[in-house]
This record gives sequence, C-alpha cells and structure tokens, in this order.
Amino acid sequence: MNLSTNRRLPVKIAIASVLFILLLPGKLAAQVPDPERDQLLNGLRVLIWSRPGDQNVLLKIRIHSGAVFDTAGKAGTMALLGDILFPDATTRDFFREEMGGRLEVRTDYDEIEITALGRSDNFDRIVDILRAGLVTTPITPENLTKVRDARVKEIKNAVPTPGDLADEAIRKRLLGSFPYSRPVDGTLESLGRIERGDLMLARERFLNANNATLTIIGGVDHGRAMRALQQLLGAWNKSTQLVPASFRQPDPPDPSTLTVELTDAQKAEVRVAVRGVSRSDPDYAAAMVLASVAQVRWRKIASDQDRSSFFVRHEGHLLPGLFVVGASVNTADASRTVTEAEQLLKSLVSSPVSAAEFDSAKSELPALPGPQAPPEAIANAFLDIDTFGLLPISDQLRSRAQLSVADVQRVAGRLFRDPQTAAVTLGSFKRISEKTAVPAVQLPPKKPGR
Repeated sequence: MNLSTNRRLPVKIAIASVLFILLLPGKLAAQVPDPERDQLLNGLRVLIWSRPGDQNVLLKIRIHSGAVFDTAGKAGTMALLGDILFPDATTRDFFREEMGGRLEVRTDYDEIEITALGRSDNFDRIVDILRAGLVTTPITPENLTKVRDARVKEIKNAVPTPGDLADEAIRKRLLGSFPYSRPVDGTLESLGRIERGDLMLARERFLNANNATLTIIGGVDHGRAMRALQQLLGAWNKSTQLVPASFRQPDPPDPSTLTVELTDAQKAEVRVAVRGVSRSDPDYAAAMVLASVAQVRWRKIASDQDRSSFFVRHEGHLLPGLFVVGASVNTADASRTVTEAEQLLKSLVSSPVSAAEFDSAKSELPALPGPQAPPEAIANAFLDIDTFGLLPISDQLRSRAQLSVADVQRVAGRLFRDPQTAAVTLGSFKRISEKTAVPAVQLPPKKPGR
C-alpha cells in the first residue's frame, strides 16, 4: 500500500463511520413489522400483519376526513356520521360479550376511525359488521334521532372545567371561524340544526373506500383476509373526486387579551397561543421538541403557583395547528402571567435552546413503534402515514436522529420572531375589583373527549 493510500484511509474510515451513524436508524426501522400491502378495486388500501396462532384479530379502518369538514353552523356533523355507522348498542355488546373484544368509533378533526377487536375465527363476521356500517350506512330518521339525542344528553350532563372553557376560548380567539375552532362533538345549537340530508351528503363526499385505509393485525392470513374483504367490502363506494382539506387561513387574531368572567372560579385560567405547524410539516418534530423546552422554562416561572398547571403544548393536525402556553394561577396574577407567557415565546428566539435542553426534550418525543409494540400502536403509526402524508417510519426515525439544536432554533424563529399571539384570561375577576370586571362571555359547554 503506498503513502497516498495510507493518507486516504483515515478519511475513508471517518466517512464510513458517519454513514453508519446516519443509516443506523434505518437499520433499526427495518425491524419494525412491515405489512403485506394490497388494495381492493374500489381503492381501499389494506395493510395486513399476519400472526399465525394469534387467537385475536384487530381491524382499524380510518376515513381520512374528519370534523374539519363540518359545515359552518353544523358542528358535530362528522361526529354524528361516525355514531350512525353502528347505532345499536347490541352491536357493541356482541363484540364485548361474545368475542371478548370491542367496537369503537372515534371522530377527530382529521379522521373518523373504527376499531374492531375480536377473535380471529370470527374474522368474516367482523368484516360483515363493518360492511353494514360502511357499505349500507343506516342513515334513517330514527337512527339520526337516536344518535343525536345521545350526544345532546352527554353535552347536557357534562360539566366543563374552567380549563376546558379556556381551551375553547383560545381556539376561537386565535382561529376565528377556521374549522379547528369548532368543537368536534358540536354544541346543543349546532346539533339541532343537523338534518338527515346533511349526513347523507357527508357520507357521499367522505365515506368512500378510496378515502380510507384498513389495517389488520392478528391470526388471519393474507389470502383469507382478502377473500373476505373482496366479498364484503368490494361493493363499498369509490369516490370520483376526493375533497381536499383546503380552507382560507384565519385572519390575524386580535392582539388584546380577551377577559372572560366566570363566576365563583377559584383560579384564573390563562392561555396564550400562536399558530403552529401541520402534522406533515418537516418541522413538526422540531416544534414538539420546542414545546417541551418551553414547558420546562415556563414552569420555572411558576413561583408559588401550582407548577403542574403550567403547560406548553403543540397541537399538530392535517392543517397548521396551535402552539399553546397555559396555566392556572391566582386571579390577581392573571394579567402578569399573560405578559410572562408572551415573553416566554419571544425568549425561545432571543435565548437559544441549549444542548442540554435539546437532549432532554428530544428524549420526550412520542416513540415510534418497534417490533414489540402493541398492535394498536403499529396500526396507528401506519394509519397516520396515510392520513397526514407522513414519511415511512424508517425515514421518520432517520429524520429524528438527524434533528439538531439548529433545527429547533430555526423553528423558534419561524414561529416566534414576530408572533401573532392570541390571549385569554378566564376567572372570577369581579372578586378582585369591580373595575376589572367585563361583561361575561357566554361559552358553550364542552363535552369531555369520547
């Protein structure tokens, strides 16, 4: 070996070491169970993890459209559509009592998701039950009355906390009429406006096979699964045109603090928020790290207040979400706390994130599924890829491994260099001084999450 070769050798070793480090997440991701992928003629995407010998089977089907598509003034339409898929309690009782499993429907801003867990030897029966809801959706006047009355009863029986009311108020203050400001479950008024025709239109526009992904994990092989799906879900409608989630962005929020009088509140709820990034944004992970860093800094400000009530969260959705700073404080401290929250956001630009802060916050990112992850975690991760247009899990892992302090600092500048903030205080301010009292703002009750 000549001298020039010897000189190049350390460089080659260094390059190989860097490549190994960069590619390591990809090697780990290769251990994540990779599904068998298929698709029905109607466009339904199917992901199957066959586990021979497993006595159970989990089916998760996600409709990639949610409450963001509720018509203005009729919040709760997509939630009612989810409810009416399986309107009879006997269907859920069958899963619980006969199969030792469960049947659930969850509606969020960005999706309607059905979870069906049962014994693998009842797989065809499970798919047939899904067929009844998805292919021959029972949107009858009687069923609409049943599911609407059930939601109305839940809303009437719910007792929203001051924190719930503050969260709802900050959404409206920041987003105006933008869809994420509306409650997913609707209100007493909006539910009363929803008619059968509204559900039928929503079903026609969104409840279609090529707007859905189905995951199957358990003791069912690929061949058996596809035969049942082709027979029972093959007739599910295919949309000729999928409806994109495109809406006019909200106007800049009013920069003044909205004060909401809540009689007899023991504490004041404070919320300060700016627009965040979408779930599919390349900066999403950095924004989550930034929220964790901000929360640690925020709780150092708490002084004699309850530190556990001081929080920072980033809500990512299909469209840009919210970056929210909140706290429950002594009523007399509400105004000062708003100022401190606004200063906190600006400090994320002026006081750069340290390496120690970054390492601690990065370790708190929600874990991506590995080979030993529960079936639902695996299903959710792959469904998120389709709903939000995410990278494959191996690429997500690689992107996280390459995430740096500089990336987080860049996102801090993007969000907070010239922030358009919205602020809300909610409490019993009349007890402090009649001069600080403002007319009460009537907020609709908020039902706890389903």
